[in-house]
Amino acid sequence: MSTVYVRKATGKDLSAIMPIIDYAKQLLKSDGSQQWQNGNPNEKIILDDIRKGYCYLLIVDGQIAGTSTLLTEPDPNYEVIIDGSWENNESIYATFHRIAISDKFRGMHLSSYLFSNLLSLAYNQGLRDFRIDTHEMNLRMQGLIEKIGFKYRGRIFVDSTPHGERKAYELHLD
Repeated sequence: MSTVYVRKATGKDLSAIMPIIDYAKQLLKSDGSQQWQNGNPNEKIILDDIRKGYCYLLIVDGQIAGTSTLLTEPDPNYEVIIDGSWENNESIYATFHRIAISDKFRGMHLSSYLFSNLLSLAYNQGLRDFRIDTHEMNLRMQGLIEKIGFKYRGRIFVDSTPHGERKAYELHLD
């Protein structure tokens, strides 16, 4: 059995995180998705996530196997939702962004571990509501987040470009 856990990323981890992000960009491109094809996320964004304490790493047997940002402040992109609505507009929520698993760990279903650990961390901080978005072409992510229990809530826009539309999902834990 492998040792699997999450920890906050540090600046020293940036050189290990970026190849994981770059691999995810290539995978999305090969799927025909425009998500992450505009240069983002880049080193500056990831380093900002690290400095703010939002970037987490999935560690498997001492190796960085994945990364995710867990944003614990309101996401301005989620203020307007169309063709649906948020179930919870009253309490604070956390948002998952920039989720990627290393190509060295592909096919091991580690994304579920990453989400489970981050949900537990946030839950222990008093958060019960979670949001995530993904491009309509990102079928892998849609399948994963629906499997975890996120419910489709509508569409949001991360920017005003034709490729800025995202499918938005929400999860509430008791």
